[in-house]
Amino acid sequence: MPQDTTRDPKVDGQSALKAATGRGTLLGAIFLMATSSIGPGFITQTTNFTVQLGAAFAFAILISILVDIAIQTNVWRVIGISGMRAQELGNATLPGLGYLMAFLLLLGGLVFNIGNISGAGLGMNIMTDMNMRLGAVLLSALAIAIFLSKRAGVAMDRVVVLLGAVMILLTLYIAVTSGPPVGDALRNTVLPEQINALAITTLIGGTIGGYIIYAGVHRLLDAGISGPGHLKTLTQGAVTGIIVTGVMRVILFLAILGVVSAGHALDPERQAASAFEAAAGAVGYRLFGVVFAAAALTSVIGVSYTTVTFLTSREKTTPRTTNFMVIGFIVVSLILYLSIGAAPAQLLVFAGAFNGILLPVGIGVMLWVAWRRRDLLQGYDYPKWLAGIGTVAWLVTIYLAVNSVRPAIELITG
Repeated sequence: MPQDTTRDPKVDGQSALKAATGRGTLLGAIFLMATSSIGPGFITQTTNFTVQLGAAFAFAILISILVDIAIQTNVWRVIGISGMRAQELGNATLPGLGYLMAFLLLLGGLVFNIGNISGAGLGMNIMTDMNMRLGAVLLSALAIAIFLSKRAGVAMDRVVVLLGAVMILLTLYIAVTSGPPVGDALRNTVLPEQINALAITTLIGGTIGGYIIYAGVHRLLDAGISGPGHLKTLTQGAVTGIIVTGVMRVILFLAILGVVSAGHALDPERQAASAFEAAAGAVGYRLFGVVFAAAALTSVIGVSYTTVTFLTSREKTTPRTTNFMVIGFIVVSLILYLSIGAAPAQLLVFAGAFNGILLPVGIGVMLWVAWRRRDLLQGYDYPKWLAGIGTVAWLVTIYLAVNSVRPAIELITG
């Protein structure tokens, strides 16, 4: 066959490079969302519920994943197709609502970031016996270095993908070592011995609550991926992000389940660490430190980046200014941690309330746009079946909000 002499090798090379960069950005957005979810709280929640429910916890994981997919697909589609950040859609829906969303996220994000930095220090201590405060400073410096890079977005994408893979692989090693009863877990996935509503709603809030659901799709907007032409990319990213989080949740669940089923007694003060130690000895304990530090570091990156996207504009704020604001957020969080130690329990209660309120408010805005504001979706005819599923799932987030606000009210009223 004659060769096509009309093709320009230079153009072909640029197209291939652009496609590879696009795939890297999508993968980075997926892992930014997933690893933002997989923080110290994620590990603690999964461990506690596995100890409490045993193999029956598998059902709660399955249901939470399905609800999360329904909600996240709607949120990513609305934001991605409109090309507007969540708070911008909030202000377009009701003047001032976007500012309220940013305010809630800022307060909740700052408190949780203190907890993430504290977790980073704890992870470094477990991993190397390093002083916790020094470990927190070192990992915070690493996070800052990412945003000092000239190509901070690309650097962030690569770091979260690498650390996400490290966490999954190391936990998988522990899961294999612990020898979990996989058959029991599979049977309980569809025929649970008990159903725990608290576990299901807690997992939903922990996976997509607060800033997490916006992290990946805001990253895609910043990379220029928006509009109806990117519908497939947006849907693929939303679903895959939840699946990656679910894979990590399942692997961690199996690792803990294997240890518990074998009759090992876990230290109530450090259940997850002692489970890793029971499965693989001293090496397992050190590996837990690696997983915990990686989880904390990626959460620091995720919450800092996403919070700043709620405080800035894609059109009016330069990338350089955005990066400096992210660095400032990390520095302030670190200073607060070094000043007061881990975030006080009372502050965590209020941060949980702020995030709990933000969840139904933010998702409500997205669904309102899906149902009623076609003008914000560049003429895209939003599927009513998808908006309907999202609306049903949204009711669950209202229940979560009520539960998150109640402790704060009790704290105020005594």
